Amino acid sequence: MSVDEDTRWLEWITKQFESIAGDDKEIDLDQFKAALKVKESFFAERFFALFDSDGSGSISLDELLKALDLLIHGSETDKLKFLFRVYDVDGSGSIDPDELRTVLKSCLRESAISLPEEKLDDLTLALFESADKDNSGSITFEELKAELETFPEVMENLTISAANWLKPPDLAQKKRQTPRYLTRAYWHNNSRKLLFLCVYTCVTVLLFILAMLRHRYGGPWFMVAKGCGQCLNFNCTFVMVLMLRRCLTWLRTTWVVRVLPLDQNILLHQIVGYAILGFSVVHTTAHVFNFVWMTESGEYSLWEYLLTTRPGIGWVQGTASVTGVVLQVLICLMVLCSSTFVRRSGHFEVFYWTHLSYVWVWALTVVHCANFWKWFVVPGLVFLLEKIVGIAVSRMGGLYIVEVNLLPSKVTHLVIKRPQFFHFKPGDYIYINIPAIAKYEWHPFTISSPPEQPDTLWLHIRSMGQWTNRLYEYFRQPERQALSPRRLATSLRNHRQLTKTQEDMFRSTHSNRAVASNGDDAIELVMYRQNGSQSGVALPSVSAAQGPVEPLPDKQGPAERGEVPPLREISTKLGENHMFCNIKCYVDGPYGTPTRQIFASEHTVLIGAGIGITPFASILQSIMYRYRMRKQNCPNCNYSWCENIKDSDMKLRKVDFIWINRDQKSFEWFVSLLTKLEMDQADEEPEGRFLEMHMYMTSALSKNDMKAIGLQMALDLLAKKEKRDSITGLRTRTQPGRPEWGKVFQKVSEEKKGKVHVFYCGAPALAKVIKAECEHFGFKFYKENF
Repeated sequence: MSVDEDTRWLEWITKQFESIAGDDKEIDLDQFKAALKVKESFFAERFFALFDSDGSGSISLDELLKALDLLIHGSETDKLKFLFRVYDVDGSGSIDPDELRTVLKSCLRESAISLPEEKLDDLTLALFESADKDNSGSITFEELKAELETFPEVMENLTISAANWLKPPDLAQKKRQTPRYLTRAYWHNNSRKLLFLCVYTCVTVLLFILAMLRHRYGGPWFMVAKGCGQCLNFNCTFVMVLMLRRCLTWLRTTWVVRVLPLDQNILLHQIVGYAILGFSVVHTTAHVFNFVWMTESGEYSLWEYLLTTRPGIGWVQGTASVTGVVLQVLICLMVLCSSTFVRRSGHFEVFYWTHLSYVWVWALTVVHCANFWKWFVVPGLVFLLEKIVGIAVSRMGGLYIVEVNLLPSKVTHLVIKRPQFFHFKPGDYIYINIPAIAKYEWHPFTISSPPEQPDTLWLHIRSMGQWTNRLYEYFRQPERQALSPRRLATSLRNHRQLTKTQEDMFRSTHSNRAVASNGDDAIELVMYRQNGSQSGVALPSVSAAQGPVEPLPDKQGPAERGEVPPLREISTKLGENHMFCNIKCYVDGPYGTPTRQIFASEHTVLIGAGIGITPFASILQSIMYRYRMRKQNCPNCNYSWCENIKDSDMKLRKVDFIWINRDQKSFEWFVSLLTKLEMDQADEEPEGRFLEMHMYMTSALSKNDMKAIGLQMALDLLAKKEKRDSITGLRTRTQPGRPEWGKVFQKVSEEKKGKVHVFYCGAPALAKVIKAECEHFGFKFYKENF
């Protein structure tokens, strides 16, 4: 932090102190916790004890500022001595294993990381044995300093201000600068959208002017009303064109995708929606003023002009005014219920049902305006045809949910029998209707299984609204798990028959494969036998200390994943959160998304925040399927490599996958899939690893937080020893805190693997931050939005 930030932080500390200190101008331990908002009591007690220099049991403002001044302006050694004193709980001048274990346990609790007691012991021993150079059974200050010096990134933190030791929430995050909209990078990244908006604006202005000139005989208010009316004719039709999903999906396969901003169709739909609201308000207001003028010389009152058919205004029995009032109410209601705070606050159904009033808007607009049908007829027929095709396709064939897994953080994993002629691209989404949940509601979700998986579709649905919560509760109820014996027997019989077929294929295809006896290959054999349990259940971490682990029950048939089949039969005993079923559903789609551009990229960065990983689950599996097609194996040894060949199907040379989760349990959704992807890669490749994964856990204490130094060192040492991350079980080390996007993209830029395309799915607030950084580095940015 800068000097100014340090000063502001000290001012904040002083105000916090003065606001809670009593008449004696001192604070006790409980007040200290409240003042600095320290969650973990261990660190609060240790800081309090060290700040309380006179041992009085309370801290004065002078004592607090003196200690903090040392941490702000002190040297690296001063800060390191303070850290050592935090760890030296008994004040003996050395740190024993039990003290270190207590500190690490407190760090884990504050980071919301849950590990078994045995794993905590392993972490403690890994750090203690590395630091205790003389094997004396305790760590001295010099030994701790020497150990820290082997971690340059940790030593870097000693230069960070004291605000990162006890930082308040309001100052914890740096404010991002607003991106400069006039930069070349911004225009390059948004050229199609900006050009399209310019053309749209010009067309709208031209229509407005022409309509005004054509009706100048009626006075200024009448001219304004007619000008807005003509713009409404255009916009009420164009807003529908932007939602012709099947047509847009088809256009993504043509050259048009390089000219028109098809990826921003939702954004443009919203812009046009707001334009309709604006034009309708001005149109109505202008007519009201015009009616006021007409009442001065006419036989009708204002309310008769507005709310009756007596004046005979309109081409259908004088209903223009009445339909106009109803239309204004409907348009305002639709826009209000389409707002982000409604859709994102668990009330998606409010948005869904009010948005269906577009049928009434179009019908009333046809009655209201004599010329609207001329604008509407062609797009309306296409829209109607799309709906008919969608209904026909969704009702063709018997679609059933055949398997359900209830995952952590209220995520429902649905396995749906795939229709015979259902073709989609990685990252596409569908609309699903489950009559047992809601008979008439359709909701969009990304397909999380790859196209190469022939028999089933996967959906991972986070419970965030009424419908998604009802879905989760429906399968969580015990009575739902008591399924029909006949249906369960049929499901198991089909599953076993499929498994047997794939076992034969496995033996014929992989009979010559030699598996070495080293630790990693032994793990790989276990993974192949259980096939990764890709439906989202976490695999237990395997380490040399723990020995082999019994694989978890397989969640899905082999052909359903398009991978190596398991060698074991599925257990007939279903778990509490896993069940086979036979529930009717309907599917409309698939529909394309910006991710269809991935295979035309050279260097792709995939960023998923939370459940935003779902499109990338499909994409990563499809990418690795194509990658395996290039994989070469030496017939005389176990050496394998991948030929770096760019072709029409996949130009990718490098993929960086970044997954950001709030807590540890969320990684369980797809951790076993990611484990399988890690093992699918060749160990030796011409230009480095093809797929690199980066995991971030935001609830964990970041590396900037001095309290986390010991924990991060221990996790690094144990991961290096076991070749597996303690949090997720992956080979990829989970990083604490949030990514520093500037450093992340700088590293990507330095790799020079070709033009970089960044694809993001997650919270809109983070999308703005990432997009700004992409513009700075000249990367192309795409956001999933449907």
